[in-house]
Amino acid sequence: MSQLPPPLTVKPSVWLTSSFRTAAVLSAVFMGVAAVIVAALFWQTNALISAQTLNVLAAERADLQRVVRSGGLEALLQTIAGRIAAPDGGRPVALYAIINGHNEFVVGNIQWPKEFDDISPGGSFRYGPSQHGVGLVMPVGDSSRLLVARNIDEQRAILDHLRSNFLWGFGTLSLLGVGAGVLAGLHLLRRIATITDTADTIMAGDFSRRVPVSDRADEFDHLSNRLNGMLERIGQLMGGLKEVSDNIAHDLKTPLNRLRNRAEAALREGPSGVKAPAHHKAALERVIEDADELIKTFNALLLIARLEAGSIADSFEAFDLGALVADVGELYQAVAEDAGVTFKMAQPASVMVRANRQLIGQALANLIDNAMKYGVPTGDAESSGIKPEITLALSVTTEVIELSVADRGPGIPAADRERALRRFVRLDQSRSKPGTGLGLSLVAAVARLHGGTMRLEDHAPGLRIVLALDPAAVRNAGH
Repeated sequence: MSQLPPPLTVKPSVWLTSSFRTAAVLSAVFMGVAAVIVAALFWQTNALISAQTLNVLAAERADLQRVVRSGGLEALLQTIAGRIAAPDGGRPVALYAIINGHNEFVVGNIQWPKEFDDISPGGSFRYGPSQHGVGLVMPVGDSSRLLVARNIDEQRAILDHLRSNFLWGFGTLSLLGVGAGVLAGLHLLRRIATITDTADTIMAGDFSRRVPVSDRADEFDHLSNRLNGMLERIGQLMGGLKEVSDNIAHDLKTPLNRLRNRAEAALREGPSGVKAPAHHKAALERVIEDADELIKTFNALLLIARLEAGSIADSFEAFDLGALVADVGELYQAVAEDAGVTFKMAQPASVMVRANRQLIGQALANLIDNAMKYGVPTGDAESSGIKPEITLALSVTTEVIELSVADRGPGIPAADRERALRRFVRLDQSRSKPGTGLGLSLVAAVARLHGGTMRLEDHAPGLRIVLALDPAAVRNAGH
């Protein structure tokens, strides 16, 4: 059975939610359409005002041309003099200027614009400190020229006001779009967080949890109802499977224990107090050994089932993990020396944790037993003089607590490491040695019970197995 993925420790950002992206895209599309519409309105307004001003200037130029034809230059000068008089001292809107053939100013209420120094039919220009106008130029007589113009500062102010309003509106729409996206993202994250928390709790072993359902009856509630129904069905199936497997294991353990006890009794003393022959004795010893192996297998299966069901999570206690590692190492050091294996262990630091002491110790014992069985150098490693060696270590940081057992054996290829954690899986190189294929599965189950993980690494040469515990075990010590 492969390990479950660990829960995410980094919460997703609201900026990465689909609701925020949808709101952002819709806001961008809306603002783009609004920009096109406002730009079109701005352009049409500008064109309309400009056309209206030019029409007025064209009509006035035609009127002044009639004055020139009927009365000559003197009549034109008199007409312009009357028109440029600004009542009450206000700023004149109608603008006029006449220059002679030598570009000398003759009469008018503005100086001749430098934009029209060359022969030009007219256009926009600047005059005074910061005023703007638009005008048309008409010839007068043989060499004089007349500029008929209008002040357009008011029109420009209107256009600037429209532009400013558009920019403010664009900015407001942008902020509203981003705000709507953030609110939608936060709402989505809150709803998803309830589902994620429930899933994490179920992965930790509490199969009684269900996804909360609100009264809104929205799509999340429909999804929650479907998930809860699925969890109910999975719970029923798991309960039935667990009950059947427990019954089978218990029912098989009982006759196995009776068989072992009878074989042991027969080994001690034959019928009517007669000692059993040597070949019978050897056969009975093999029966007892096989029965012990089967009982170990059933005990391991039952323990793994209990671990995955979380039924022993309440047995946690506060203890010194460093002291436990030292006790296990001291126990196996003598065993390793008798087997010709070098056993290395640095004095572990004292660290208080809250966990199941018996299970952590059993997990370490399983890892060391595996290293004793399969961690013997073979092939090239043996011929190169590499000696059997087992290293037990405890590493404690603020982020993680790691227990590791390393050997100098042939190791496990990277492609087979996940498969090696499944129940009853025995790789080809280990089939020649006794075992059930449940040792690593049991250690992985212990790691999951404590909110941790188990990983297999290359020790070059050999295999290094790391049991990483949740740092919360340290923070919760003594509670």
